[in-house]
Amino acid sequence: MAPRKSKKKAPSFRKLLKTSNIKIENKLKNRQFKQQSIAKKHRKEQKKLKQALNNAATRTPLPLERYKKRPEDEEDEEEFEETLPVDMMEEDDLEQMKAMAQKASFLTRDLSSSEPVHARKRKQENVMDKYEKVPRLMQKEQEKELIHLLPIKDKTGIIPQTMEKPVVKKAEKENEDEGDGDGAEEVNAPKPLPLLTTQELVVLRRKRLEERKVCIAALGSSILSDPSANIKKLKELRSMLVELDPYVAVTVRKLVMVSLMEIFKDIVPSYRIRPLTEAEKSTKVKKETQQLREFEEGLVSQYKFYLENLEQTVKDWKQMKKKKSDVVSLKSYKGLAEVAVKCLCELLVALPHFNFHNNIIVMIVPLMNHDCKKISEMSCEAVRKLFKQDKVGQASLGMVKVISGLVKSRNYEVKPEVLKALLCLRVKEVEVKKDADDIAPKKRFMNFKEKRKHLSRMQRKWKKAEEKLEKELLEAEATECKEKKLKLHTETLNIVFLTYFRILKKAQKSILLPCVLEGLAKFAHLINVEFFDDLLIVLHKLVESGDLSYRESLHCIQTAFHVLSGQGDVLNIDPLKFYTHLYKTLLRLHAGTANDDMIIVLQCLDVMLTKRRKQVSVQRALAFIKRLTTLSLQVLPNSTVGILATNRVLMHTFPKSDILLDNESQGSGIYLPELDEPEYCNPQNTSLWELHTLQRHYHPIVRKFAAHLIVGAPSEGSGALNVDLSRKSATDLFEDYSTKGMTFNPPVATPSSKKKEKFTIGDALLDSDLKKQIDSHLEATSIPSDLDFAAQFRKAFI
Repeated sequence: MAPRKSKKKAPSFRKLLKTSNIKIENKLKNRQFKQQSIAKKHRKEQKKLKQALNNAATRTPLPLERYKKRPEDEEDEEEFEETLPVDMMEEDDLEQMKAMAQKASFLTRDLSSSEPVHARKRKQENVMDKYEKVPRLMQKEQEKELIHLLPIKDKTGIIPQTMEKPVVKKAEKENEDEGDGDGAEEVNAPKPLPLLTTQELVVLRRKRLEERKVCIAALGSSILSDPSANIKKLKELRSMLVELDPYVAVTVRKLVMVSLMEIFKDIVPSYRIRPLTEAEKSTKVKKETQQLREFEEGLVSQYKFYLENLEQTVKDWKQMKKKKSDVVSLKSYKGLAEVAVKCLCELLVALPHFNFHNNIIVMIVPLMNHDCKKISEMSCEAVRKLFKQDKVGQASLGMVKVISGLVKSRNYEVKPEVLKALLCLRVKEVEVKKDADDIAPKKRFMNFKEKRKHLSRMQRKWKKAEEKLEKELLEAEATECKEKKLKLHTETLNIVFLTYFRILKKAQKSILLPCVLEGLAKFAHLINVEFFDDLLIVLHKLVESGDLSYRESLHCIQTAFHVLSGQGDVLNIDPLKFYTHLYKTLLRLHAGTANDDMIIVLQCLDVMLTKRRKQVSVQRALAFIKRLTTLSLQVLPNSTVGILATNRVLMHTFPKSDILLDNESQGSGIYLPELDEPEYCNPQNTSLWELHTLQRHYHPIVRKFAAHLIVGAPSEGSGALNVDLSRKSATDLFEDYSTKGMTFNPPVATPSSKKKEKFTIGDALLDSDLKKQIDSHLEATSIPSDLDFAAQFRKAFI
């Protein structure tokens, strides 16, 4: 009989096409659900098993329960044992029965007891059942560790591969320990270094050092050849900073420090690297961009670790505490610290734009005040270089903030070199007044609609090319925003003046006072007008106190007149006391090699007399010209040239000063050179006789200036100076003809040797009659006993 046909219709192809994907998805979901449920059950079983094992291991077994037997039962049991045919049993069987009797099983239970076995089972379980449920404590073997190997892939899928880790048994170890005895201790003990001679040690050290040098050079050249690809080698090179070989540890660490410093100076980009945000990390980028990000991230991290190593080296030297794992001696810490500070100073100057620059500033500034002279000089020199080359002012602002905090925290007890570094700030280059170009609106480029409306097609084409060229020219200028620069410089100066005013107010007897006065003299033209009155009062008190040296008093005078020559013109202040003090101080200047104070005097004279010519009387100008000419006789030639150049300018500024060149002119009173008041010393009654002495000076330039001033300092004619000498200022001439190199500029001619006249014995006069007359007169004339010239004059007059 044929099978019965199903009445269901076969599904069409379209229906199969629609439902096939859904069925496949459902099957996959069911399969995943089954796998998850199976895994869940398996985990539960494993969890229960582990819990049971833990409970069994920790729980102590309970003792067996003993049932008291009645005395009648004991008698029956003894009778029963006597009736047993023990003689018919073998000894082995008897021993086995006794052993079984000692074991805990249901056979040992007293079946004749009246109490039922399962009584109160639900309320209270039997102790025997509890004990039987506890799993037996078997001797556990130590779990063997597995080593996971690479998996194998076949048709069925991936097959994981593992291998047991070989473990040495304890028994074998104990046997070896017992057998060897003291031998194991000898093996574990550190092997002593081989005894070598001095020559062999030198050769060994040289060999190892050459190996390290080759390694450093190879790593450095590979990093410099392709920094983005070999950025990971920076870590390998940096790991050599903890060299553990005692023979070459110090030298290798120094070489690695310097090598890393030079590498960072070469590969660091010219911009600051900022950390990526979460949104930037999640976005997909090009392969080149991803490589650049990885390079920047690795560079910043390695640079950070390198700076931390340098900082730790300096800290170890300061604390002088040797680490247990360190092979470097305490004596070598200073050399390592000096190299670390040198690297920090180089990075401070070379990479002011890069990351962690503020951290380097915080490390370097305290070292400026360190007791070690070499480290202090290196730090101060690096700070001065940074101030000189910083055009924008961002790095200078950060440095000034840290220096101000250091001075305040140390209660103004720091080295003067710390504040002298502030004199190198490039703040004078910024002009407060804006130029017309800055005020004018910037040129705006036309947009597309404006071009289409006002220009033709050819004009638009030319306009596009012109705008493109102008944009390229603007980009090529690459000038910093002047407003930003002005803002930074203003903030920097505010902090500097705050530090200076604090010292003037709280520490007037500090060793920092000369540096403060010198700094105020340099930046006085930028001080706010509101502080002028108070500042001049403080400066006058310092000058009148007499506690200052002549150099410090000169700085006070220079500061006061810089204040008055700038924005202080609007103030109605008569600085007569400062003129008097400078006039008094001029003759105290050092006449030896340390004549650096003369340049301060020349600057003060320029500000006090030349720039304030309208406020200076003729008497005051004549007094200064005379005293300066007197001073020129006792100083070095470059100072003399500067003084004579200043006198030349004063003679041109005050034409009435030619009275000092006239010997026949007479005025009221007598010149009083010892008087310290320039207004009342009667300088018009004297002359510049010192110029005749200076005409015989050994320096040729001094002779030229003296001859030029004697004839009235003409601008043209035979007595005029050369163009090179007449156009230079007094301070420039002072620097040009300096004798710091122990040589004269120009060279001084050696004096001509004159032969001494030989006197012959005999008559000195050729005329014999004249000789007789002189001899007779000498013999006849007697010397008067009294030397009263007035009486002889009266007799002759009568």
